[in-house]
Amino acid sequence: MRAPDINAIVGGLLRDLAYAQTTKPQMFGYKRAAAAILALETPLTELITADGALPKIAGIGPGSARVIQETLETGGSPTVERATEASGNRADVERRRALRANFLSRAEVVRVLRDCTLVGPTLADYAGDLQMHSEWSDGSPTVEDIAHACQARGYAYAAVTDHSHGLKIAGGMSMEEAADQRRAIDRLNAGTRSFRLLQGIEANIGTDGQLDLTPEEARVFDIVLAAPHSRLRRTEDQTERLITAVRNPVVRILAHPRGRITGSRAGIIADWHRVFVTAAGLSVAVEIDGDPARQDLDFELAASALATGCLFALDSDAHTTEQLAYAETAIAHARLAGIPADRIVNYWPLERLLDWLPS
Repeated sequence: MRAPDINAIVGGLLRDLAYAQTTKPQMFGYKRAAAAILALETPLTELITADGALPKIAGIGPGSARVIQETLETGGSPTVERATEASGNRADVERRRALRANFLSRAEVVRVLRDCTLVGPTLADYAGDLQMHSEWSDGSPTVEDIAHACQARGYAYAAVTDHSHGLKIAGGMSMEEAADQRRAIDRLNAGTRSFRLLQGIEANIGTDGQLDLTPEEARVFDIVLAAPHSRLRRTEDQTERLITAVRNPVVRILAHPRGRITGSRAGIIADWHRVFVTAAGLSVAVEIDGDPARQDLDFELAASALATGCLFALDSDAHTTEQLAYAETAIAHARLAGIPADRIVNYWPLERLLDWLPS
């Protein structure tokens, strides 16, 4: 049984305190404090000095330090509870608490990656990231920036998967822009032998499960991811929407399947067993998205997908080259779920990966 993720607990309590504030500056201050704790690579329990003092942590003021000390001593924070009660926002705070299940802090990710008692994929054998965004949609790096950063991380391949043209809010690429991007990627690949950059696309799943790409448009790309970006706060069952998308013959990866965001939305409600059975039968991989705010699928739902025979993709969903490190969060969830590396497409050699893609 895993020990409690103390940094995630403290980070969550600081977020609770943020939503109990009456002014935006105070709210943002506690949100920044929460982010600072969640980003630490060391558990707070290992940072406390022998005399019980907390070292100076950037972004942590006296109020946040009090919450940390209380939590380390008792497992909870009377300060947060009093502030929540006084704010009149308890219902909203409780709602947000329920949306933090199975999110890992950075310290827990590091611990899981180092835990040799866990089976499953390792960081060292990760061959390539299959979801990231460039300047061609809502990311910042060029394809050259991405290729250099991926090679520096030791990847054999990667896929740039900008948003498709139907998702205007995310700067979705037109097909004319996709042709220009293809030429840029081809030029890049012509200049390297030890690394291959694929041109992918993150297609949007409509409310009816159809993609915002025609079959002819989809064939332009090396790999097609399908992801939901709407109706992510609804309470009705959306199983058929996802199954329709998975059954589309152009789709290879069901990306961030729920569309959840920590403390904000639960994402899509579905009969996940049916979705996973359908994906497994069609050899469509389900994604573990490593963006710290998404972590979707999480290790618990990923274990359920594993039991149905699913393939997996572990991706960063990076929008900057620094965010490529988010893949490590996805790998940690896969290790906690006990997923064998052979069931994860990012661990396959390039030749096997290409054989799995539509011809």
